[in-house]
Amino acid sequence: MRLLLGLLFVLIGTAALAEPIEVGSHAPDFEIAGSDGKVHRLSDYAGQHVVIAFFPKAFTGG
Repeated sequence: MRLLLGLLFVLIGTAALAEPIEVGSHAPDFEIAGSDGKVHRLSDYAGQHVVIAFFPKAFTGG
């Protein structure tokens, strides 16, 4: 869980330093650890629809 939160803070921190994304522009490439244990890059799914489901309290006591 700490690793996931750490990655989330890195993504948020990196995004905060980048220029704002304009409406209608492409999402910047990023990578994220999946629940399947693999690292997925947005560019691996070019031309496809992508949905990221994030459940911060799933499988926890909180």
